[in-house]
Amino acid sequence: MILLFDTIELMRRAVRAEGLGFETLLWMAFLKLPHTVQDTLPFAVMIAMMYSLFRLSRSHELVIIRSVGLSVWQFLAPPIILAAMIGAVNLAVVDPVASGMYDAYKRMEEGLIRSNAATLNIGQGGLWLREADADSAKVVHAEYVRQEESILFLTRVSIFETNAEESFVRRFEAASGQLVEGFFRLDDVWDVMPSQETQFHEQYFLPTSITLGQVQNSFEAPQTMSFWNLPAFIKFSQASGFSALPHRLYWHSLMALPFMLCAMVLVAAAFCLTANTNHSNWAMRGAAGLAAGFLFYFFTRFAYALGLSSTLPLFLAAWAPTFVAGLFGLTYLFHREDG
Repeated sequence: MILLFDTIELMRRAVRAEGLGFETLLWMAFLKLPHTVQDTLPFAVMIAMMYSLFRLSRSHELVIIRSVGLSVWQFLAPPIILAAMIGAVNLAVVDPVASGMYDAYKRMEEGLIRSNAATLNIGQGGLWLREADADSAKVVHAEYVRQEESILFLTRVSIFETNAEESFVRRFEAASGQLVEGFFRLDDVWDVMPSQETQFHEQYFLPTSITLGQVQNSFEAPQTMSFWNLPAFIKFSQASGFSALPHRLYWHSLMALPFMLCAMVLVAAAFCLTANTNHSNWAMRGAAGLAAGFLFYFFTRFAYALGLSSTLPLFLAAWAPTFVAGLFGLTYLFHREDG
């Protein structure tokens, strides 16, 4: 179903794009699928637990388990451990694959559907910028970047300029530079053009439409980086003067996922741990459980948005939904079983 709806959405967005066949859109939806499945994993665990409890109750196995003296905590320990193991495997194995496929999806989306004029990337190789219009294109590379207030300082800058036919037109090699409003300010610049003598400028101003805001907001999406690669990227970004808040928040949300899966087991048990086999009662409990799951999902997205805007502290935004869901399930079970 996820694949179907993603494909339909891509077809809607690709109406104005030329040369995009159905096979390409289906492949893009497939590349995005593992990432979307990761988002729905807490629901999958909760619904699976609710269905398991329903089957055990319908076959009276739940009654037998409780009658031999097993407490609810002994009964729930195996599914909680299993949920934690699923979360750990997801972090260690599934997430690197899903992030790689999502990165391929984002690159196809940028190139085929969005066709952005300016693309940006920062990594261990430095900062790469590309700016293009109908007549020319510029590729900018800086080995080291540092931000101070509203100015981006660049070290060992190379700028390559091409024409509409992608033929080389000009090259700038500068010892340092700055990205300020509307232009690059380059220092100690060598200006190289084909069939012309190389010129040296102590200072050169090169117009650009790239802004510091674009640089800050157009780094690789955190979803395109695996759980194992995020810490190194965060460290590099902070050393360059950027906060890397989206990446830090996403890394913490990944860390919280195994605990969220355990909390979803407790939430499912709070609604469906009963020996009552009445169909209407089960329908009401199931509907209430699903409603609670969607409520927790909304709360998770809301807290995540507040964390991105720095309204909530990072740790609270990433971990609060897990704590709330876990405390909700524990409170009900303690009240019902030990109260």
